Amino acid sequence: ELGDKFTFHHDAVDYFEHVSTVSKHVELITYGETYEGRPLIVSVITHPNNKESLESIRTNHLITSGLMEGEKSENPLSVVWLSYSVHGNESSSMEAALKTLHTFADTSNKGQMNWLKKVILIIDPCINPDGRDRYANFHRMTGNLIPDVDAITREHREPWPGGRTNHYYHDLNRDWVWQSQQESQQRLKLYNQWLPHVHVDYHEQSYNEPYYFAPAVEPYHELITPWQKEFQQIIGQNNATSFDHNQLLYFRNEEFDLLYPGFGDTYPIFNGALGMTYEKGGSGAGGVAVKTSATDTLILKERLEHHYLTGLSTVEATNENSEKVIEEFQQFLKNS
Repeated sequence: ELGDKFTFHHDAVDYFEHVSTVSKHVELITYGETYEGRPLIVSVITHPNNKESLESIRTNHLITSGLMEGEKSENPLSVVWLSYSVHGNESSSMEAALKTLHTFADTSNKGQMNWLKKVILIIDPCINPDGRDRYANFHRMTGNLIPDVDAITREHREPWPGGRTNHYYHDLNRDWVWQSQQESQQRLKLYNQWLPHVHVDYHEQSYNEPYYFAPAVEPYHELITPWQKEFQQIIGQNNATSFDHNQLLYFRNEEFDLLYPGFGDTYPIFNGALGMTYEKGGSGAGGVAVKTSATDTLILKERLEHHYLTGLSTVEATNENSEKVIEEFQQFLKNS
């Protein structure tokens, strides 16, 4: 079952490839490879009734945004890009990507299919496959058959350098602007061909923390627009409604700033999108199961489920505000 153990990257790639072959509305793009030769991929998900090619959809998006000459589409679509596992040992998010792909590939999910009438969804399951497999291999070698929840045991204490960084021990969530690493260079080439309206960067924090989502802590950078501030409130409230319904803990507004331009939330913001960081408790010390300071047991299945819920909530809120999202993005690029 998903969440029983950490999925190796090649198994996730196999699943993404499988879904693209059996689901006509899911298309796989390989946009590069890591220094260790692992493929970098995204799945682009459209509505099942969509008749246009991805290139036509992408071109219409850029024309509508004022970035290309041409006739504007009568029914422009908003673009949501979900990025997982930029830090390889913040490990629940790639598992959540698998579940998110599964639910949007299943055409019997009427709610999700309805959202796709106005939204193009792009899923990058793992920005940092080398670091992710470094962590997954460590945990597979050291973990007990029955997970040990004691945080001082070996399976919770990965040795240096850990799985956070890429092959050259570079933090890819500091590299969006500078693009010093191969993974960043290849990803940003594809990102700038699409320029999504919404980008979510999935992370994990200390296993003693609950869940963080937007809005970010103030002060905000002076170039962040009123709409970007408002829209993060809208999506944050939709996340909160979902978490309240499921009686889940979270916090907002307390930390995680939008000042440094090299993050996976700020680089998109300075390119007109709404960029957001989502953080679930867990991280490298979380393992498959760990006892928290509140003496609860936090398990991997719970962590991935919470990331899955915010993915759904983000797409839902973008669908509900699609016209405004497109209008404000166009205005941003016109005025910048």
